[in-house]
Amino acid sequence: MALDQETLNQFVDSVRRYVRERLVPLEMQVAEEDRIPEDVIEEMKEMGLFGLSIPEAFGGLGLSMSDEVAIIQEMGYTSPVFRSMFGTNVGIGSQGIIIDGTDEQKARYLPKLASGELIGSFALTEADAGSDAGSVMTSARRDGDVYVLNGSKRFITNAPRAGVFTVMARTGTREEGGRGVSAFLVDAGLPGISLGKPDKKMGQKGAHTCDVIFDNVRVPVDALIGGKEGQGFKTAMKVLDRGRLHISALSVGTAKRLIDESVSYATQRKQFGSDIASFQLVQAMLADSQTEYYAGKCMVEETARSYDAGASVAMNAASCKLYCTEMVGRVADRAVQVHGGAGYISEYCVERFYRDVRLFRLYEGTSQIQQLVIAKQIIRNAQDAA
Repeated sequence: MALDQETLNQFVDSVRRYVRERLVPLEMQVAEEDRIPEDVIEEMKEMGLFGLSIPEAFGGLGLSMSDEVAIIQEMGYTSPVFRSMFGTNVGIGSQGIIIDGTDEQKARYLPKLASGELIGSFALTEADAGSDAGSVMTSARRDGDVYVLNGSKRFITNAPRAGVFTVMARTGTREEGGRGVSAFLVDAGLPGISLGKPDKKMGQKGAHTCDVIFDNVRVPVDALIGGKEGQGFKTAMKVLDRGRLHISALSVGTAKRLIDESVSYATQRKQFGSDIASFQLVQAMLADSQTEYYAGKCMVEETARSYDAGASVAMNAASCKLYCTEMVGRVADRAVQVHGGAGYISEYCVERFYRDVRLFRLYEGTSQIQQLVIAKQIIRNAQDAA
């Protein structure tokens, strides 16, 4: 459900003020301490950020894709670790339940995910399964009224705080590929679940990932999402369109921040008796960044409108993800260049953002996976039209 325009504008304005007045000043502290202060997490819960996309019937805000895109662009203006804290609840941690969950599963989990009382993590990636989601090797063997899970998952966002994991596990044969993968809602406190040591990442300090190991974890039969075996791969694919638009909007918001930082520095830094913003080669970098930012913003907002109208947007969502995440990488690179030597020093935020945004081209499907999705759809469209 879309908010009326006045309500949406008020919400966007409140998030914008919160981001710029509360979160931006905390960025350096969070990066140095590798943690978000607990009071900030509580504030984000109170604002409803954990339940942006969860239906109102379950305590969420029930935003449309267009509304969500508007909010996430504002969140992109600050360090992406803040968005990451609630991002799994908004996206991959809840959408599988919303789309394919049983009534009982929705009633049990969605209200707690919407309030932030429960943190959801999406456990798909393995050492040899990520982009190739159909090659999942974590197994789920039926044993009476339970499934027994064995295997390990890698790079799982928010795993150290998670209360429930959406786990993709193989109920069928290896030869069945994606058709043999099922999705389970696994409570994090079950015996047999252990966590690996926190990953030491290139960037995004304060957003935590680690391995999750399942050793003969006994999961009730009613934890199977939708109550059907072999639907897990399809569930994962359904979640992707919304997730890819979400990350695209985040990239657009971060590009805006980087442009503002570049303009601010260029108008203050002087060389040869003038501020460097007066130099045409610096202006060219600023102009290129602004143009690409605007192109990405238009792509995301148009595709979100199509999504809300019920159109098939798989190809366009992949196009947004490919363009916007690559775009913000270029904008970050130019921001460092505009700052010169200062851009390589951690005192300036562009150094941190340069590292942080590199991840955007990897999760929710790498740039290369987006290229394959786009190309296959173009070819399929041409064949259908022939």
